[in-house]
Amino acid sequence: MATASASHILVEDEQVCKDLKAQIESGDTTFAEAAASYSQCPSGNDGGSLGSFGPGQMVPEFDTVVFNGEVGTIHGPIQTQFGYHLIDITSRED
Repeated sequence: MATASASHILVEDEQVCKDLKAQIESGDTTFAEAAASYSQCPSGNDGGSLGSFGPGQMVPEFDTVVFNGEVGTIHGPIQTQFGYHLIDITSRED
């Protein structure tokens, strides 16, 4: 069975999500720093790390990105019922 490890940042506003992505991609901040400062998920305290998980353990929109997107790339904004996410897929085994 496939497994993946990922980190994420969860915010309520799509524009905030886009702004954070731009800051991370430009090197103004790291993903972990942005997660600690802005994420509304408790995982923000761990730099956004969600650890390792399998398909179906996250909401469908999240799963689709994590199990199909490029590893090591920041994906988003991804909208789910919880808000807008930036997702950093740190590893995946198929």
